[in-house]
This record gives sequence, structure tokens and C-alpha cells, in this order.
Amino acid sequence: MACPHPAHGQNWPTFLKNDAQLVWACEFLPVIDLFFRQIYAFFIIELGSRRVVHFGVTSHPTDACVAQQLREATPYALTPRFLIRDRDSKYGDDFTRVAKASSTEVLKTPYRAPKANAICKRFLESVRRECLDHLLVVGGRHLHREIKEYVEYFNRARPHQGIGQRIPRGTVPLPAWPRRGRLITVPVLNGLQHDYGCAV
Repeated sequence: MACPHPAHGQNWPTFLKNDAQLVWACEFLPVIDLFFRQIYAFFIIELGSRRVVHFGVTSHPTDACVAQQLREATPYALTPRFLIRDRDSKYGDDFTRVAKASSTEVLKTPYRAPKANAICKRFLESVRRECLDHLLVVGGRHLHREIKEYVEYFNRARPHQGIGQRIPRGTVPLPAWPRRGRLITVPVLNGLQHDYGCAV
């Protein structure tokens, strides 16, 4: 039995609610560096868990580049059932072929429907607000390093309202904290964010 989705007549909000575990979404985030050069960060997110599956940084976001990012995000046949993307021309024939080869159905967001990829858009706002707005990016390598640290923090330690204050990698129950011990904080991104733990 085929899973219901917009192509089968189900509206977007219902589809995203019912099939979130089967769906990934991708989006570009343009960044202007210190020397007024435009760099693009590309993200793929699993909607059900809010986990950032993959990211890449490039100055030239061509169809071939985006297709390669999708290959890197889907090793060992670990692929989604659906992949949401917008109607940007960066997603071309190469991207479509890679998705089709992995049995992933690409869903284009409807025209004039910014909420169709709302989870991805909200993540991009978090990246800007919690990371990039506090930095002067000096180039692609610097941007990659900072985003890598933020993504590790986002996946491993940052709680999300949309999934009941759990963390993306927290779908498996964690062992209970000891009743005694000292609370410690670990700075992330040179103190922009903090991760917390218990020292016993």
C-alpha cells in the first residue's frame, strides 16, 4: 500500500504530521563572509527526529554539487522514502537521478507555500540566530568548521519543542542521572551555547 502524500491528494500539513519519520527535507542557507563573498551551506534534515543528517558548504552550488551532497548523505542505502525540496534551479537532473537511484521520491514544495518546508526553515533560523549572527565568517573552511560544531551540538544536546523537548539523538531513553554529583557545563562555539552534564 502506497504511503499517502501530497501527490496522492493529501494536504501538506497532514502529510508532514503522519509521515514525518519517512521524510527528509533539504535547503540552502546563503552566507556572506567578511570579504563580501557569498557562500552556501546545504542541509538535509530528518523531519521526524529533527536530526541534521548531512551538511555541506560550497561557493558554487551547482546541480552536480547538490547531487554529490545527496550521495554523501545516503551511504549504505540509508535513504528516506520522501525528500522535500523547493523549486530552486540548483536541483537539476543529476540531483533527480541520484534520488531516483536510491528509491527516494522527491517532493517539490507548492508555489507560494513557505510553510511546506517549515521545519527546515526553522532550523535555518536557529543556525543564524544561535551561531552565524555572532560570527564574522572569513571563508568556506571557517564556515564549515563552525557549522560542524553547531550541528553536533544541535543533534546531541539541544532540546526541541516539536518533539516533546527531546534531542534529535535522544529517541533512545538515556540512563537516569545519578542522584548525587556535580552539574558541569561545556561551552560550545566558544561559549555561544552550552551543553550540560553531571560529573560523578
